[in-house]
Amino acid sequence: MGSPRNTLYTVPVLLVILIILELTSLSKSAPDYTSLVYKGCAKQDLADPTGVYSQALSALFGTLIAQSSKAKFFKTTTGSGQTTINGLFQCRGDLSNVDCYNCVSRLPILIDKLCGKPIAARLQLFGCYMLYEVAGFSQISGMEMLYKTCSGTNVGGAGYEEKRDTAFSSLANGIGNANGFYTTSYESVYVLGQCEGDVGSADCVECVKNAVQRAQVECGSSVSGQIYLHKCFISYSYYQNGVPKRSSSSSYTSPSSSGSGQNTGKTVAIILGGAAGVGFLVIFLLFARNLTKKRDVRINMSFKTVEISTFLIPLKRVITKAMGE
Repeated sequence: MGSPRNTLYTVPVLLVILIILELTSLSKSAPDYTSLVYKGCAKQDLADPTGVYSQALSALFGTLIAQSSKAKFFKTTTGSGQTTINGLFQCRGDLSNVDCYNCVSRLPILIDKLCGKPIAARLQLFGCYMLYEVAGFSQISGMEMLYKTCSGTNVGGAGYEEKRDTAFSSLANGIGNANGFYTTSYESVYVLGQCEGDVGSADCVECVKNAVQRAQVECGSSVSGQIYLHKCFISYSYYQNGVPKRSSSSSYTSPSSSGSGQNTGKTVAIILGGAAGVGFLVIFLLFARNLTKKRDVRINMSFKTVEISTFLIPLKRVITKAMGE
């Protein structure tokens, strides 16, 4: 068995380590608008022996990145004749211009890394996406599903699907008059929808309705999901303790501009630093006390019985509450 003196130093160290691990897991769980959702890369590579396509593609990326600092959607063309390349980007409607730029500016590098230089590519991050295609590339229907993700088992309880469908109905009814981006909630279900920037109001509503039907079929009773069609996408989430308060009633709070992202990260960092500081201060004081005393320090061994979780659980509740605000 270890001596009381060893226990004196070991418990605070373990406490600090557990706090750091707990807060790190909470910090990683926060949403990030630059996280990769999916990639779509054409199987055929660009035939570019002279580098003409590469130059046109670089020019396209440069234009799209430049426009992302002042617009949420932009579509353009570079090159001419057989070397024409069409491209666009779109940011989620609730991102600030700075966040939109930061999101879009990552995409060309990621496209090159994940796809190389195919004749067409589309990359979707949580907060933005970019696509390009060479002239003559075969087109697909705006209603074609590109990607889906559904959560696991339904924990929404009785009546969950009715609540979700009511929220879906509100989304479909509201997005037609919301310039292609709309969020709403019903009881504990939060939904978001967005259409590509050049899609008309009626087509947008039709696309969102199609995505809703896909969600109902593909995700069933899942408590969260995302459905990406070619011209629109929707996402929904069930919050057991109620939908967190947003900065406004009609827009989802950007992870980087309000309470769920950077502020959460700052809160976690502050508490993490404070907890670590307190832990190391305790260790230092105990060490100093040991040096200044000639006799052995008697320790109340009941200290060993203190459950670490009694400290971690309230701390986790504070962090979780901060993330939801």
